[in-house]
Amino acid sequence: MSDPWNYAGPVTQWNGGMGSVTLVDESSFVISEATGDIRPDSAHGLFVRDTRLLSGFELRIDGMATEPLAAVNDDPFSATFVSRGRPAPGRADSTVMVFRERHVGQGMFEQLTLRNFADEALECEVALSVAVDFADLFAVKEGRVDHQRQAVACEVEVVPPTGAGDAGPAVVVRYVAAEGPRGREVALRFHGDARIEGGSVRFVAQVPAHGEWSTCCEVAPVFNGTLIEPRYRCGEPIERAMPSERLANWRQQVPQVTSDDARLKTVVTRSLEDLGALRIFDPDYPERVVVAAGAPWFMTVFGRDSLLTAWMALLIDPELARGVLQTLARFQGRKVDPAHDEEPGRILHEMRFSEAASLSLGGGSIYYGTADATPLFVMLLGELRRWDVARDLVDELLPNAEAAIAWIEHFGDADGDGYVEYHRSSERGLANQGWKDSWDGIRYGDGRVAEAPIALAEVQAYTYGAYLAMAHFAFEANDTATYERFRAKATALKVAFNRDFWMEDHGWFAVGLDANKQPIDSLTSNIGHCLWTGIVDEDKAARVVEALMSEDMFTGWGLRTLSASSGGYNPISYHCGSVWPHDTAIVAAGLARYGYDAEAQRVIFGLLDAAVAESGRLPELFSGLARSELSTPVGYPTSCSPQAWAAASPLLCLRTLLRLDPWIPYGKIWLSPNLPDFITYLKVDGIPLAGTRVTIEVGSHVEGGVRITGLPANIEVVRAPRPPLTSVGRPTTGG
Repeated sequence: MSDPWNYAGPVTQWNGGMGSVTLVDESSFVISEATGDIRPDSAHGLFVRDTRLLSGFELRIDGMATEPLAAVNDDPFSATFVSRGRPAPGRADSTVMVFRERHVGQGMFEQLTLRNFADEALECEVALSVAVDFADLFAVKEGRVDHQRQAVACEVEVVPPTGAGDAGPAVVVRYVAAEGPRGREVALRFHGDARIEGGSVRFVAQVPAHGEWSTCCEVAPVFNGTLIEPRYRCGEPIERAMPSERLANWRQQVPQVTSDDARLKTVVTRSLEDLGALRIFDPDYPERVVVAAGAPWFMTVFGRDSLLTAWMALLIDPELARGVLQTLARFQGRKVDPAHDEEPGRILHEMRFSEAASLSLGGGSIYYGTADATPLFVMLLGELRRWDVARDLVDELLPNAEAAIAWIEHFGDADGDGYVEYHRSSERGLANQGWKDSWDGIRYGDGRVAEAPIALAEVQAYTYGAYLAMAHFAFEANDTATYERFRAKATALKVAFNRDFWMEDHGWFAVGLDANKQPIDSLTSNIGHCLWTGIVDEDKAARVVEALMSEDMFTGWGLRTLSASSGGYNPISYHCGSVWPHDTAIVAAGLARYGYDAEAQRVIFGLLDAAVAESGRLPELFSGLARSELSTPVGYPTSCSPQAWAAASPLLCLRTLLRLDPWIPYGKIWLSPNLPDFITYLKVDGIPLAGTRVTIEVGSHVEGGVRITGLPANIEVVRAPRPPLTSVGRPTTGG
């Protein structure tokens, strides 16, 4: 069996095309059909902490499946599945409607209701077929599950009512793992007069004429003998459950967007809902919040994903950046461990949960094989300082930033050439350790797959940003020697990068340098990340923008990861021609940074159109087919949705349109909104900034075209884009 982080085989298609429904709350999620059924021969299931608890949960009325009518998804962790019973022989219509109200949170809750619209009473058999296999998430992902394997029902208990608020007598069925890791159990509690027959729970439902019959079920995991109480319980108010309260609080605190362009409000609102659901709270540190990478395969902490998501989400919630930085610092590498690619100062790539009863984020295993999370950690810490939030936290984490820089200078740059390269320490690790981390994600222009060690273009760009952040920290502390050191390092890296990565005959930067320090010459979206951090010399920017906006790269929906004219291009591959929303949003921010606002707007609104075509939600990735070929974006079959940095991408796009660049410690905010002509009004209300909440309004009827309210009096608003690109260090003269 391969290690989960370096698996390169086929992935189970979990979404089944149209009609699947995914509900998410922290590290719990459930995937089902549009009827609510979980099919045991699929990748459907209820998953809690990387373990599939339910592999089957199918409803039958008098032995027949119901017909789906609707799946109403009001929030990320709940849905109501509406279906109807099969019509009686000789009749076109059924008089029975079925409502399955489902909530997920440390388990699952389902309220099942039958409504009878006939003039006579109805008696029918209601059966729920249950399958439990305790399959590991990666076994499901990789299609390695033996679907004949079942857990053993070890106990059936009838529980009498316990008092007021109890939903009546219940039958509890406990299933225990028949094989594999010990300590895995699941308890299913069915309320009402139920009987257990094999793998089915059966009720005889008496439904009055024009009346209804109802029961409910709770599913709770048991890890090492400890029952994890589900967050939704029969007989208790739904709105008092923790996910509901957290989402309600989240909705109240996040900024609100108003615009005469409906796309902005629709997509941003959906993004906020998804980010709210993907947050993970550590019981050991309840004040810290991080974000899971995405459902279904990555409901855990990823270094790179969490850092970029938190950066994009600064516009709405700096607390996410605080929690991400604290959590990643807590697990920063301390020793050399080749099996997990751990090295002192390195920021983790991926964390996986174990079967421990504690839900502490430290209860699982960690893999460190990433080249970019470590400089991104320092960059985000610097950005948090610029927003002037959590000043005490930034001071507290400066030693972690110094350890990260030490990793960059020694382990990251093992050959001492000034560039950060990656090369896995063992065959267990990832072959590619940038954000395009599939085995074939980095290619030459002729299609050959590059082999490590590789110095990626965007990793050098992030390292440049990390050096700038360290220079600013030193400047604030009046540490002239350290300031000059990192100012010099940033300047030297920029000079070297523009010399060694630039390919004059191509007109773009190499995606990386190979083991022989030769350019990997394919045209990729990676180089747009270099615009974002400012490492690109201004005299080269125009040709880079021309390459990125060419038909080979820009599909009309977003930017391809690999040019259509490059060898190895495949629009339905993971990293070799597909479109990733977070990647496109970062490139758009880079275009705007260098003054290419019209191009940035084309990219942003293409991405927003793609989101609208998917009911407002951007998936992890979609195919690289051109908009001129098809009038809707074509999905990627195993794309995560919801997914954190895809959900956060519209927030970075919004910030790019506002051209908002705060430097609060120096008493300045650069603000110069640049909207396309078809938007005449935009208001973002409640942006957390400078210790308060501010509102930005943009429109022709606003005096001066833009107004910002709520700022402290000592903050100057500079009506210009961000500081000049050419300087390094002092924010008063540049950034």
